[in-house]
This record gives sequence, structure tokens and C-alpha cells, in this order.
Amino acid sequence: MSKVMMYSTGVCPYCVRAEQLLLRKGVPAIEKIRVDLDPARRNEMMQRTGQRTVPQIFIGDTHVGGCDELYALERAGELDPLLAR
Repeated sequence: MSKVMMYSTGVCPYCVRAEQLLLRKGVPAIEKIRVDLDPARRNEMMQRTGQRTVPQIFIGDTHVGGCDELYALERAGELDPLLAR
């Protein structure tokens, strides 16, 4: 199973929703990077993704995007193959 990393904050409902889907899919652990606690990590997130909002999710080396994009992958049947890499 691919490693999953998510830039998040402590009070983001979209982060919680994304995490719940990933856990339902059997992801054993999600590396969460709290950008609200470390401004340098927020800058890192913006450089890597070009986005300012959380969550920003990576599955392996693939930048998925945010919660909406994660759920769109699930609806399209593309999330399981991506996680299986």
C-alpha cells in the first residue's frame, strides 16, 4: 500500500472527512503535517502544491489535491488502484 501524507490543520472538517475515507479504505497510517503549528511547513505545502488550502493529500508521489479531489477519485474507481501501488 502506498504511503499517504496529508497537510492539515487541527480544526479542518475537510481534513477529517478525507482521513475518514482513507481509513475506511484500509490505509494503516496517514502522515499528517500540521501547517497551523509550523509556518515553514505551510510554505513547503504551497511550494509543492501551488495551493493554500488544506487538506493537500499525497498518495505515494502523486499529489491528489484536497478532499473533493480524493472523493472524486473514489467515485471514479481510481482511488483503490492508486492506494495499491
